[in-house]
Amino acid sequence: MKIRSTIGALLAASLIVTGCQDTERPVAGAGYPAGPVTMTAGATAGSGFDITIRAVVEALQKEKLVDVPLPVENKPGESGATFLATMVEQYKGRDDQVSVTSLSMMMNELRGKSEYGYDDVTMIARLMTEYFVVVTRPDSPFNNLDDVMTAIKSDPGGVAVGAANDDQAPFDLLVSAAGGDAATVDYVPFEGGGDQIAALRQGGISVAIGGVSEFIDLLTAGDLQPLGVLAEERLPGLDAPTAREQGLDVTLSNWRGLYGPPEMPEFAVPYWQNVLGQMVESPTWKQIAERNQFTTTFMTGEEFHAFLVEIQVDLKAALEEGQ
Repeated sequence: MKIRSTIGALLAASLIVTGCQDTERPVAGAGYPAGPVTMTAGATAGSGFDITIRAVVEALQKEKLVDVPLPVENKPGESGATFLATMVEQYKGRDDQVSVTSLSMMMNELRGKSEYGYDDVTMIARLMTEYFVVVTRPDSPFNNLDDVMTAIKSDPGGVAVGAANDDQAPFDLLVSAAGGDAATVDYVPFEGGGDQIAALRQGGISVAIGGVSEFIDLLTAGDLQPLGVLAEERLPGLDAPTAREQGLDVTLSNWRGLYGPPEMPEFAVPYWQNVLGQMVESPTWKQIAERNQFTTTFMTGEEFHAFLVEIQVDLKAALEEGQ
């Protein structure tokens, strides 16, 4: 059976690094930012959100692109939905709050886990995409994706799968491609890679799925075993077969970007788009991206909005098809 996600195809087709914006900082915001700007990850330490926002802060500070403090806070809950509600309901019009988001914002809204979506906040920029990977312990009885899918088809309750809300969709595609029933998968919800790694080590879950960046250090060290990456081809620096190589024609990547509160001041938005555009071209960011298996896909403005609209439509269709 051949299953290829339209979402994955769209994201893969958009992996083109766009140039920096030439936006000048408006006169009205000449002194901006005048104080600390809180950078929030709506998930736990070690999650994709956490890794991304800390990567942004590291690059901005090392490259001296922002000269005010950028404290990082973790506000976990429902894969970002809890902090999204806080941003909408408590920080409207503020210029000192920036947060990270991804496909999970859309997934949460479409599945009814959040009443808010990208239209309810100020979307600043898309930064990058990364592929999903399925991992397990080195001593696991599973040596490849076929082992996992066979076990799920024969005894769904015997395979506990650690996955955040937005990580369940790609695993569903794998199960469907293998001829199984995705509705029977025993998912154990987690906020991100840090919690999944702990659960794997403690034996609470059998396998986990998430962004490559959430597991890359332990995969490289041999402390986790990769079972398959949902990329078109093998990723450089990661000794992991693709799902395609194992007879499962599923490719899917996740986008991540930054957003601010609703009605974020007009002077603040182009400021962040400008410095982030410089950031993604910097040596520091390029090193971080290579280390974390990020593919930089910087996008702002109307292009970014059109991307969000298109992905949301296709994700909704994919979810309805799977029901």
